[in-house]
Amino acid sequence: MAERLTKSDVEKIQAEIDDRKLNQRPKLLEDLKEARAQGDLSENFEYYAAKRAKNQNDSRIRYLENMLKRATIVSEESAEGKVSMNNVVTLYFPEDDMEEDYKIVTSIRSNALEGKISIESPLGKAIMGKKVGDTATVFVDSNYSYEVEIRKINDDVDASDDKISSF
Repeated sequence: MAERLTKSDVEKIQAEIDDRKLNQRPKLLEDLKEARAQGDLSENFEYYAAKRAKNQNDSRIRYLENMLKRATIVSEESAEGKVSMNNVVTLYFPEDDMEEDYKIVTSIRSNALEGKISIESPLGKAIMGKKVGDTATVFVDSNYSYEVEIRKINDDVDASDDKISSF
């Protein structure tokens, strides 16, 4: 399945790829070369550690490049008065009689512990495009769903601080 990314997500991913290729890879190759020069590779822990670090870096580069190849670009623009990307939304949960704030982000920036929910999550899907005062039904699975009410929608002024998660 193609990842849904914003333009800023793509820029952050490309910056990580460039850093890994231009800065980290040469250092890792040098570490591997130095460890190989130490002699007997069968008992050389430094060689195996350097080789593993280089392979992990190369693997991360391949993963990110493949993500970009398959990505679908979504807009970061907020629709006036509707829940959309990068909005901070105050939701009321009648079942628990409580309010919580959530930021709407792409799946690679989601972090439930920080209140960042993905547009792909059941909650994110349910509230996207809704207005203040609307009620949404969140379908968790075929046996369970719950209601939420949109209480407030704020545009986030700075989405650049959102970190892309390491997979």
